[in-house]
Amino acid sequence: MSVSEIPLNPDNQTFSIDIAGKSWWISLIWRDLWWVMNLADSRGNAVISGIPLVTGADLLAQHAWLELNFALRVACDDSAQVYPTKTDLGIRSHLYVITE
Repeated sequence: MSVSEIPLNPDNQTFSIDIAGKSWWISLIWRDLWWVMNLADSRGNAVISGIPLVTGADLLAQHAWLELNFALRVACDDSAQVYPTKTDLGIRSHLYVITE
């Protein structure tokens, strides 16, 4: 198992990333209360949209049928924090990719 942090900053952002041998597009958007992530394939076709960034769970677990071969998890430096805030994404809140 391999765990890597995806470097982020507390701004809306879209970037390409290679995970488990495939290229993906990730978009992160602040929606007044929390961050939402969209995942697209290398051509920009939406795979999963509107994933809220919450701590303590595999963000992709309910989409296991897609057989993406990786997991995404959010962790915050403050264990009582449930969501990354508008200003701490990538600073005190972290997005990790887990591959086998």
